[in-house]
Amino acid sequence: MNEILFNLISSWPGLVARPDRALIDDSLVLLDFLPPGPLRVIDVGSGGGLPGLPLKIARPELRLTLLEANRRKAAFLVQAAARLGLDGVEVVAERAETAGHDPRYREAFDFALARAVAAMPVLAELCLPLVAVGGRLLAMKTAATAEAAAAEAAIRRLGGELLGVGAAASEARSLGEVVVVAKVAPTPTEFPRRPGLPGRRPLAG
Repeated sequence: MNEILFNLISSWPGLVARPDRALIDDSLVLLDFLPPGPLRVIDVGSGGGLPGLPLKIARPELRLTLLEANRRKAAFLVQAAARLGLDGVEVVAERAETAGHDPRYREAFDFALARAVAAMPVLAELCLPLVAVGGRLLAMKTAATAEAAAAEAAIRRLGGELLGVGAAASEARSLGEVVVVAKVAPTPTEFPRRPGLPGRRPLAG
């Protein structure tokens, strides 16, 4: 099924910078960070369905939500889930700042996943409001130890606790790491801030 997914991604220009089977394998490094069971998982900024769809293929019991603001990419995700015959997949075509205040999604997930193109304070503000207390954020990064440490104050402000940075090398990212953040308290109601603001003015603590 991963080969079918790769072919689907390759047939939709612009989903990823460069279609590469290694990106699918890179998504699977998160398997080592997910406990067994029918977890509620949200892939924030899913794009071409990475890392969410490869994880769903590997772990069919996951209840997966793919959050993607770009309507064209969201349409791809709907088609891809259907072509792959995956049950228990929801596609939400919204910005994370909006979904984070929606009662259907706020603090509703065991895990939030992000292939981290944004800085950790930004990712924390976009993702932690979606995670239930007791859940975790898994942010895929490269050589992220110093960046994660610098974001600790912002993470705490959002109800999180930095647990650590785990090695997660793959063919696509030889220096790949996963930043693990526990949700230890409810996120204050003012977060996430309005669309675009987390990226323009990242929390300093």
